[in-house]
Amino acid sequence: MKSFYIADSATFENQTVITYFVVAAVNVREKTSGGQYLAFTLADKSGQFEARMWDNIAKAVETCKAGCYVKAEGIVNAYNGKFQLKVNRIRAAEESEIDPADFVPSSQYNPEEMEAELRSYVDAFAEPHLRALVYAFLDDPEIGPAFRDAPAAKKLHHAWLHGLLEHVLYLVRVLRAVAPFYPEVNLDLVTTGAILHDVGKVRELSWRSTFEYTLEGQLIGHISIAQGMLTEKILDLDAKARASAAESGTEPDLFPPKLRVLLEHMILAHHGKLEFGSPKLPMTPEAMLLSAFDDLEAKFQTLRNAFAEQKAAGKPSGETTEWIRSMDRPLFDSHRWLSEREAETQDAD
Repeated sequence: MKSFYIADSATFENQTVITYFVVAAVNVREKTSGGQYLAFTLADKSGQFEARMWDNIAKAVETCKAGCYVKAEGIVNAYNGKFQLKVNRIRAAEESEIDPADFVPSSQYNPEEMEAELRSYVDAFAEPHLRALVYAFLDDPEIGPAFRDAPAAKKLHHAWLHGLLEHVLYLVRVLRAVAPFYPEVNLDLVTTGAILHDVGKVRELSWRSTFEYTLEGQLIGHISIAQGMLTEKILDLDAKARASAAESGTEPDLFPPKLRVLLEHMILAHHGKLEFGSPKLPMTPEAMLLSAFDDLEAKFQTLRNAFAEQKAAGKPSGETTEWIRSMDRPLFDSHRWLSEREAETQDAD
């Protein structure tokens, strides 16, 4: 059991801690005064912070590699408004010392319950080809478990175990709630697009001890990966339909080619803009709705993370957050400020 989590740094400022971390990154750097020091990025399930080891680094260089678990002793201090660890001692941790649940953040929601809810929406589809397609993914022995476990991102939104499933389920709920206000949108199609738009992330990301991009993720990316996975599944479904038709002496019920194109378009266009990585702009009602709410949900999750970090750091609600690079702006937690103001007003009465 870890005795200290990175999110608790403010409580432990200027104190010595001895606990376990996973090394997200490590580099040997040159001191201005001569010699070398180690610059780490250490992580646990609550977050990351920087760490520095200034002396006696030779053994640590050999044993403390990126992706490995370590036991470190050091002093928590603040530097340039952020907490970091001044490392006195560090060593590679033994496997018996480690509980992986301490290091990889996980969704607050039960993945089995989330998947069951998602399947209930698929069961209600009027379009059998879309129902069969989604189940071809969810029931796949490799893709299905990965879809349940994968994070939705390395750092930004839903960057935790089961984050992809949580993100997808949120989108499905919202899109099904707003779709009646947009009669141009086909409910089965937009739901399928929401479920499959990020399925390529099961191959884009790895999530054993830290969240990292795979080689496939770096060189191809989840949008192109998802398009390829969609093609594979539809070809498999068509092959099974032909085999079944041959046995019964009937015409095969193949996946409609235009329906396939509509799904591919939703995958390719879901980032909304060319400069955001989508090779096509949204051109159908379903693609437009999906890209709009996918972007909004990602922004709100970034917002939630920023507000949580601000509160954990002990900063008052009347200030903006630090600059958020992905959104090119700071943010202001109006909900927290108004709630505290309301409480103060009630106390005064």
